[in-house]
Amino acid sequence: MMSKRVFCPLRSIGLSAVLLALVSGLHAQTAGEAISIGNDDIGGVVNSTKGPEGGVWVIAETTDFPTKFVKIVVTDDRGRYLVPQLPKANYKVWVRGYGLVDSEPVQTTPGRIVNLTAVLAPNARAAAEYYPAIYWFSLLHVPDKSEFPGTGPKGNGIPENMKNQGQWLHLLKTDSCWSCHQIGDKATREIPKNLGHFDSSTAAWARRLLSGQAGNNMVNGLEQLGPERALPMFANWSDGVAAGELPPAPPRPQGVERNVVITEWDWADAKAYLHDEIATDKRNPTLNANGPIYGAAELSVDYLPVLDPVGAAASQVKLTVRDPKTPSSADDKPAAPSPYWGDEAIWNSRANVHNPMFDEKGRVWITSRIRPSDNAAFCQEGSTHPSAVLFPLKRSGRQLAMYDPRTKQLTLIDTCFGTHHLVFAEDASSTLWTSSGGGGGAVGWLNTKMFDQTHDEQKSQGWTALILDTNGNGKRDDYVEPDQPADPTKDKRINAAFYGVTVSPADGSIWGTVLGFPGAVVRLSPGSNPPVTTLAEIYELPWNDPRAPVHGFSPRGLDIDRNGVVWTVIASGHLASFDRRKCKGPLNGPTATGEHCPEGWTLYQLPGPQLKGVTDPGSAEASYYDWVDQFDTLGLGRNVPIATGNGNDALLALLPDTRKFVVLRVPYPMGFYAKGMDGRIDDPKGGWKGKGLWATYGTRTPFHAEGGKGTTSKVLHFQLRPDPLAH
Repeated sequence: MMSKRVFCPLRSIGLSAVLLALVSGLHAQTAGEAISIGNDDIGGVVNSTKGPEGGVWVIAETTDFPTKFVKIVVTDDRGRYLVPQLPKANYKVWVRGYGLVDSEPVQTTPGRIVNLTAVLAPNARAAAEYYPAIYWFSLLHVPDKSEFPGTGPKGNGIPENMKNQGQWLHLLKTDSCWSCHQIGDKATREIPKNLGHFDSSTAAWARRLLSGQAGNNMVNGLEQLGPERALPMFANWSDGVAAGELPPAPPRPQGVERNVVITEWDWADAKAYLHDEIATDKRNPTLNANGPIYGAAELSVDYLPVLDPVGAAASQVKLTVRDPKTPSSADDKPAAPSPYWGDEAIWNSRANVHNPMFDEKGRVWITSRIRPSDNAAFCQEGSTHPSAVLFPLKRSGRQLAMYDPRTKQLTLIDTCFGTHHLVFAEDASSTLWTSSGGGGGAVGWLNTKMFDQTHDEQKSQGWTALILDTNGNGKRDDYVEPDQPADPTKDKRINAAFYGVTVSPADGSIWGTVLGFPGAVVRLSPGSNPPVTTLAEIYELPWNDPRAPVHGFSPRGLDIDRNGVVWTVIASGHLASFDRRKCKGPLNGPTATGEHCPEGWTLYQLPGPQLKGVTDPGSAEASYYDWVDQFDTLGLGRNVPIATGNGNDALLALLPDTRKFVVLRVPYPMGFYAKGMDGRIDDPKGGWKGKGLWATYGTRTPFHAEGGKGTTSKVLHFQLRPDPLAH
């Protein structure tokens, strides 16, 4: 291994200049004293006119490989950096950091010491251009508590069914606007000039929400908020930004945050967007070591993007459907021209793949649409299928598919129940549990072992309604419907469906989130003979409950740790845990209707500032999903929950013992927005180099990210080394 030191040569100049140069040279040499680099490293010191710059990012990027490759590290408190494990190529290396503007890139190759000059921002406005979206979003002044309940379009513009500020926030954040893309990035805080000329910013916002194939969805979201109130709010926000209003400055990475190494590869294409990715089996993180990463492109395209991280090459798995009449997102024409794509309908997917998952055989399972929504006869009333006898289903919007990398075969599987997310149980049948995405009222599963043996998709699947044991006898009985009054002799069905879904390693129970306000988590116990024996328990978020120490609302994604503690992200700006073991009262019976265990909840405020007009604890953050690192694939320990920091351009890892978050921020390109992640161990003996987290840019608007139109989604690998200079 080569070892090099930083040096600063003296020049033949005046005595004072010589002395200054000598001091500078000694400082640089001292700062670089401990830097040793190998043939596959680039290292050095970052200085500005103020001296060494700690906690800034050094970015090395190249286009020499089949797909673009980027590696990012953070400087230590003396401004030193080391970019490790770089494949041989020509790299541009440069500095980005808070309080700076980007430095000029330096061309270099691995095996060299490269000292970099950071450039101080000339003013606060220039510095703020690099801040994550949440800081700009926090300048938005939402309706005060005193404006609720709403008085309608002829009153204060807030719908009359909107009873409190929390209800309004959950729509603004996780269940509407933020569920598809950031708000607060440069593309949203400013009005695009090519959108047209308007008499007011309010009119401009009304027009921009019509843009593109998602225009109707955005307008529907606006209608729920109340356009008479929401449009002026957005307009005042962007007007304030245009007039020079600036957000608070984010902190630079500190402590262990400076140990992160982020690697990025491009995949997919500029018209595609990614929902999430999968790298390994959630139950066994050593599966598929060093293997390809698979993505789900949802409504955008009919292929699975695939990345070979070793060869830095991207490829595709083509998707098919069973019925040629399967609808396509291409049928959704732009409501109005997009500032980026004009009248072009850029999305054209029939499969609408939402979520991928590896099984123990290395096959990739996906939630995928294979036909129109009307179900087959075996799903419906009159069928003898055990699940249909109890709860017949007329429609499902998405079904299942499985891709086997060894045979290159795609298998389509019809399901009566709708699918959205999916997860494997740790049982003998390798049961695949699914969520329906918030509709349908049923939770479904596939016995994959039976399916492999019989290829019988009908016999291998089952589903259940969510039935509470309200008579408290410990078994499933006849039940009353959600809109019927309680009957002390019967159970009760709840009109709910899972959005997120996970399986407890502790007892095999299935947990899901129920969207809405205040929202809830539901525990499903299959029993010995599902669905006949399957019962549910519901636990609402503690909203305005005097027994709860903190209040929160509206969950979205969730996961679970090895002890059975459920973790979910909620719209009040928290990461929340629910521990059923803490419940003091009965878990079933007439009083167990959702509000019976506030003591089971613990809320952790997410990083970032709060919105203007909100006085309750929380953050402006609108996290989409979370994942629990059950096997310490990152390096912070087992069972560490990690939220997607969708406004923070980051992943947010919580250290429960300290209640502190480790912010794994992605500085380049700005606009990192994940919808999922997983961790893989490529080499159990390789230390930090042998493991890490995987994620992707999951925004529906990759053209909103830094770089604009033409920017593609990226795969990211997060690794945590013992210190900022480790090889």
